[in-house]
Amino acid sequence: MKNGLKVLLLADALIDFSLGMIGPIYAIFVEEIGGDILDASWAYFVYMITAGAVMYLLSRWEDRSKHKEKFVVIGYAITSLGCLMYIFVFNQATLMATQAVLGLSVALLDPAFDAVYSHYVKAKHEASNWGAWEAMSYIVTAAAALAGGYLANIYDFRAVFAAMFIVSLLGTAYSFRLYKNRRYLQTE
Repeated sequence: MKNGLKVLLLADALIDFSLGMIGPIYAIFVEEIGGDILDASWAYFVYMITAGAVMYLLSRWEDRSKHKEKFVVIGYAITSLGCLMYIFVFNQATLMATQAVLGLSVALLDPAFDAVYSHYVKAKHEASNWGAWEAMSYIVTAAAALAGGYLANIYDFRAVFAAMFIVSLLGTAYSFRLYKNRRYLQTE
């Protein structure tokens, strides 16, 4: 496996872990801030529509960039900002703003991530290289779901959001290795 893939896998594992901490308990959080099932649905809608619409527009621009790694790093940084924003969510309006920021992060990150990851995939190892990413994502998100649940149960949602922010910052910081030393990444 190329070193570039290892960097992407570790950085993305940290980001997946941070976001996975809220997944299964998200609706409980929405209820805690005075929302209901429709508010949770609208928040998810804002996230998805922002991600989809902005991704459609930005991905064409990203195609023209020689350094897609910077979009990965910026996407991770915006993800960290979104995790931080959760700490300050006390009503539906701030929840929607947070979801829009996270949708923007995905829109910027995902096409660039896929392009950079594809660049480092070895010929004749496409299935195992992509399988490593898929497996990592599921396993890390499973562990994050438990960690987030335990943190919320023992402490509160603010502790979960603080942990999400810290872990996402670690992923963002690690992702800087993508373009600081590109020659290193292209070695086997």
